[in-house]
Amino acid sequence: MRFYLTILLTLCSGFLFSQDKKVNIFTLDANLFYGTLLEHNPDISHLITGHPTGLILSYNKKTYGLKDWESRFNYPDLGFSFIYQDMKNETLGENYGLYAHYNFYFLKRNLNLRIGQGIAYNTNPYDKETNFKNNAYGSHLLSTTYLMFNYKKENIFKGFGLQAGISLMHYSNANFKAPNTSTNTIAFNVGTNYVFDYENEPKYIPSTEDKKFTEKIKYNLAFRSGVNESDIIGVGQYPFYIVSAYADKRLNRKSAIQVGTDVFFSEFLKELIYFYSVAFPELDVSGDEDWKRVGVFVGHEFFINKMSFITQLGYYIYYPYDFEGRVYNRIGLKRYFGDTFYGAITLKSHGAKAEAVEFGIGVRL
Repeated sequence: MRFYLTILLTLCSGFLFSQDKKVNIFTLDANLFYGTLLEHNPDISHLITGHPTGLILSYNKKTYGLKDWESRFNYPDLGFSFIYQDMKNETLGENYGLYAHYNFYFLKRNLNLRIGQGIAYNTNPYDKETNFKNNAYGSHLLSTTYLMFNYKKENIFKGFGLQAGISLMHYSNANFKAPNTSTNTIAFNVGTNYVFDYENEPKYIPSTEDKKFTEKIKYNLAFRSGVNESDIIGVGQYPFYIVSAYADKRLNRKSAIQVGTDVFFSEFLKELIYFYSVAFPELDVSGDEDWKRVGVFVGHEFFINKMSFITQLGYYIYYPYDFEGRVYNRIGLKRYFGDTFYGAITLKSHGAKAEAVEFGIGVRL
């Protein structure tokens, strides 16, 4: 697990500190929030007993167009966040999260959309003896995503500003360890921000790049791996391996489309088939079913500097054992190291039901 966390932090920090050092204007902001747990699954209804509260602290490095991609996205911020959340339920405990994030601006920079991804620590995960009611979190460490949509005014008085809006926080271990029903919190937030060295803030540099962009079809080979567990508590955690080959075509500077194939070697599925064959003979599972799967997919890649956000929709063409249906989807982040190599963190799921967090490396030729 430490290896996976190292990859995550490398990807996150890579895009934050690869910026030009000539301009170093940054902001700090703090938000208090008050919200409610969403009942996205009836299995967590017993955990919704109060209104979660918490604190969001953030560092934001401002951009001014020194690099072409900055003006392309209306001069976003890049930063780190810390979130403390009291779930207001003794069974769920508290969450402490660290994130890397982008801030995107709209409507003369008064509206701010923040997208953050990171890891969180839960103080009271499932335990079969002491905390068996917590079917949301099966482990202390969780993957977490948050969205924040604010009306924001900076530098109202001597660098100080205000913001208020709505936040959505998601916590899940992506079936790293069962159980994993996960939680989603929607909250109202209000806070303040401060621009350091606001007297010397430079002007935004208009874009000068050519709007037309073409690139030949590129061919990718990727290898992904990780550890996950089925929904049967106590069956055990097992490694998985995925080999992917696909082609992509850039449509413009921001977007590319993809088409390719995945080959899945998921050992948790091998163990699950054996478990069902022994424990539930009425399911008519022999135990000899093939646990390997092959899928084809189409996808989209959204480029932000050296980072990109990928979404893929797949269909199993080789599917000897029925597990969660033939359709699967994948979302996640890629970080390019030069023009050829990249690392990736992705979430594979069937609809809204997560199967695994995948850690991958790849080559694009």
